[in-house]
Amino acid sequence: MASSLHPLWGQDTAVLRRVRASVPVDVLLALAFVAVGIGLLRLGQEWTAPARATVEIDLSFWALPRYTLYSLSRGLIAYVISLGFTLVYGYWAAKSAIAGRVLIPILDVLQSIPVLGFMPGLVLALVAAFPRSNVGLELAAVIMIFTGQAWNMTFSFYYSLRSIPAEQREVAASYGFSWWQRLRWVELPFATIGLVWNSMMSMAGGWFFLMINEAFVLGDKDFRLPGLGSYMSVAVARGDAPAMVGAIFAMALMIVTLDQILWRPVVVWAQKFRVEEGGQGVASRSWVLDALRRSRVLVVASRLARKLTGGDRRPRARRPASPASGRLGEVLSFPLFAGLVVTLLFGAWRLVHILGALPLGDWLELTKDGLLTLGRVLASCAFGTAWALPAGIAIGLSPRLSRALTPVAQVVASFPAPMLFPLVVTALRALDVTLGWGSIVLMLLGTQWYILFNVIAGASAMPSDLREAARSYGIGGFQRFRVLYFPAVFPQLVTGWVTAAGGAWNASIVSEFVTSKGETITTSGLGAQISRAAASADFPRLAASVTLMSILVVIFNRVVWRRLHKLAETRFSLSK
Repeated sequence: MASSLHPLWGQDTAVLRRVRASVPVDVLLALAFVAVGIGLLRLGQEWTAPARATVEIDLSFWALPRYTLYSLSRGLIAYVISLGFTLVYGYWAAKSAIAGRVLIPILDVLQSIPVLGFMPGLVLALVAAFPRSNVGLELAAVIMIFTGQAWNMTFSFYYSLRSIPAEQREVAASYGFSWWQRLRWVELPFATIGLVWNSMMSMAGGWFFLMINEAFVLGDKDFRLPGLGSYMSVAVARGDAPAMVGAIFAMALMIVTLDQILWRPVVVWAQKFRVEEGGQGVASRSWVLDALRRSRVLVVASRLARKLTGGDRRPRARRPASPASGRLGEVLSFPLFAGLVVTLLFGAWRLVHILGALPLGDWLELTKDGLLTLGRVLASCAFGTAWALPAGIAIGLSPRLSRALTPVAQVVASFPAPMLFPLVVTALRALDVTLGWGSIVLMLLGTQWYILFNVIAGASAMPSDLREAARSYGIGGFQRFRVLYFPAVFPQLVTGWVTAAGGAWNASIVSEFVTSKGETITTSGLGAQISRAAASADFPRLAASVTLMSILVVIFNRVVWRRLHKLAETRFSLSK
């Protein structure tokens, strides 16, 4: 009798062990939800507080947790907005041939416009819209962080949609998928790995200008907000070394925590979307994801959500969609496209009116400075590629290296490089390196990670059967890099180059115009021109500098990047 009951008793014991294992996780989740609720309440109080003429930044260590919460909340809110923008804008550009011809060049321009190009008008408009509270200034900071995040993610999503293998498109067509089913079952899964890696890089791009976003000064007007960026800005201005070290420590702790709680679990989860046709390597692990999978509360909530949304139902074969459905999408996008064109024309008319106040001699000076900055941008991309291409391939292909180095790379890349600029500039001056050359190093601190993370994403998505074929044919060494690795990662590498170049153009405003201990160090360049114009509220020169930067970026994109993207799509895509 006891023997016949033993299997049932063992099954009940296993269930009891799972329930007991889930209790600590569920308790921690409950505490986390309470903490998030308290944090949101505190943020709401800060946002709705009466507007202040000036903000005194407390440089004591006790203020750092509160300032860290403020900066983290702005970054996460901006990321949610960036993700929504990415899915809508990238999908629209990829699916509408007419709109895509305009939307992608606009994206090229937007990613190259430095934060100071957006900030003055946006801050003044939002502060005027909310004169009695901090809402306008907080929204401005969030949108400024958004401008450092969205473009990289959107490029990744757009080019992923353009690179979906032909056989997957054919299956979707044969099953008669609607646009929603195609997006859910084909397009989003294929784009997930690249989108996740670029999301991490985009968060880093948002942190890059944290000191400017939270400590913005326009002429004699002070628009500072309490946060880690303003804390570090004041500490640098006063030369307060302990406060600078405290800000660096708080920023590093925030980034490590965010990596472990958010990005590492998402990276591990995204591996299930790999285009895998051969052997599978050792799977990556995340202790947070493992813990969440033990939560009974999340399991029940997930099952309930799938039932309510129909998530358990797989698509069934239907009659192929008629061409009229595709034309309907074009018709629906036309009004949006027309509204966008009208807005751009109005903005261009206003811009011409502002630029008319600048004499011809200033344009010649700005053009010379623009070419100097272009040279520094290309140099930083070249130096970044020299080490990030081999390192990214090695990390993406090796589960062991990925587990060991990816978290380190994520943390280092997420750290806002301008916080380290005073130390780097001090070292460069000790080596007798002028800022004209040293600004390339300062750009490199932020832009090299765009290349690295895109290469890692490309290498990690490489089908294993291609590597097995290379081994079976005895292809090794540099030949394997030339005929397999480089072609496989080339589409992602080009995306990395484009976003790294855009990041370098943005970084020029803090790389060519550096303030440390009350001293301002500058060099000739378009970034320095923009920083000086913003500091003195010289709007015609600011508008002219940003316009010229956009023109240079568009010309270079047309001549170089577009051709490389075309080459990636036609010769090096896995779908061809």
